[in-house]
Amino acid sequence: MKFRLILIIVGLLISTGVLGANPQVKMRTNLGEIVLELYPDKAPKTVANFLNYVGSGHYNGTVFHRAIQQFVIQGGGFTPDFQYKPTLDPVPNEATNGLRNERGTLAMARAYDPDSATAQFFINLDDNKFLNHHRPHPDYYGYCVFGKVVKGMDVAKKIGALPTAAGGPFAADVPVEPVVIEEMVLASASAADNARTTEAAKPVKSLKSRKKTPQSKKEKTHG
Repeated sequence: MKFRLILIIVGLLISTGVLGANPQVKMRTNLGEIVLELYPDKAPKTVANFLNYVGSGHYNGTVFHRAIQQFVIQGGGFTPDFQYKPTLDPVPNEATNGLRNERGTLAMARAYDPDSATAQFFINLDDNKFLNHHRPHPDYYGYCVFGKVVKGMDVAKKIGALPTAAGGPFAADVPVEPVVIEEMVLASASAADNARTTEAAKPVKSLKSRKKTPQSKKEKTHG
């Protein structure tokens, strides 16, 4: 029911021309701006979920807590002092949509359970074929791609190249100097439009994950 309501909201925004065929989101960080184009036709539930977090302001003030050169940068779940931000219910995995984890694409991080993605996302810095959907098994289900970087890939690469160390609950790969998402908003949308993408829902505890696969906190995952 929750995702049906979110999809209706996104559908209305698209039909009225607020979002257009492919909505774009501007992400302003302390290292520069990244513009993301989303694919609601390929991953409608995932895009609706992401826009819900954007509209609620969830991502504002979070950090990229994981940066691995020529692999991924991951964020959207923690504040600079590693306080975990509560999330909504997990979104169904749409990794079977045919989109691949190629350089510059935007995908959802998750734990081992294929349907465990909530708010955390990652940007691929290389073609990561092992993150694609291969078959319906948790080890091979893949990570859902739902957009791509259309501006600011140089900023993403800069983040990926930063010195890293242990930090908070993570044993490695945390940028030494925090990379803060200062603001994330719908491009060409007013504050009221952004608010319309928000649906009230009870926060749930997020899952964990592991190194070398896009993760949500510490629980082990497989690519």
